[in-house]
Amino acid sequence: MRLEGKTAIVTGGASGFGAGMALKFVAEGAQVMLADINHDLAIETAAALGSSARAQHTDVTDAASVQAMVDTAQTEWGHIDIMINNAGVTHLPAALEEVTEADFDRVMAVNMKAVYLTTRAILPVMKAQKSGVILNIASTAGVSPRPRLNWYNASKGWLITATKAMAVELAPDGIRVNALNPVAGETPLLKSFMGEDTPEMRAKFLATIPLGRFSTAEDMGNAACFLCSDEASMITGVAMEVDGGRCI
Repeated sequence: MRLEGKTAIVTGGASGFGAGMALKFVAEGAQVMLADINHDLAIETAAALGSSARAQHTDVTDAASVQAMVDTAQTEWGHIDIMINNAGVTHLPAALEEVTEADFDRVMAVNMKAVYLTTRAILPVMKAQKSGVILNIASTAGVSPRPRLNWYNASKGWLITATKAMAVELAPDGIRVNALNPVAGETPLLKSFMGEDTPEMRAKFLATIPLGRFSTAEDMGNAACFLCSDEASMITGVAMEVDGGRCI
């Protein structure tokens, strides 16, 4: 029960890594809000997690929707201890000059602007509490970029830098900020990363991971639980790889 009494918002919490982190957090005693644009799936996931989870329809690229998410959590719980910025998208593999402007704008809105919006909304709560943890889900793509995913790589590199800048600025307020850098995993984004989900493409991806497997939702849940718990009270500004050695 390492998170007993804690509350957490997980964007993109209805599936993939977000659902894995929510599952771990509930198991460790936290109350969790699954904030997702896919409300039906968020309701289904929350129901599976039990009474400690609730669904919240949220468009992380829309300021009013993000503020409603935070206001609802604060009204429900009276305090918000953990904000996990997990929602993310990518463009399909392509030469960098061939990525459409619409795809570029979508990646920047979900992977970058959304973190600005959630942080802006959550900080008045956390600063008033003089405590809180923000965890940003970045990627190994921001450390060791893959070809043909240029603008996705760039968005995750931005998030790693933003994490470190946020950590320095918010430390005097008692707020810790860290990031996790997963390698590709069994999530809805996997097919998009690869372009096509075939045994050959999976083998090609796995050949770049020394431990020989993808990141799992359980891997992410365990790492996130540690960084968001009091056990990590001296850790801030860290971007930790959960990548089976991919970035070595």
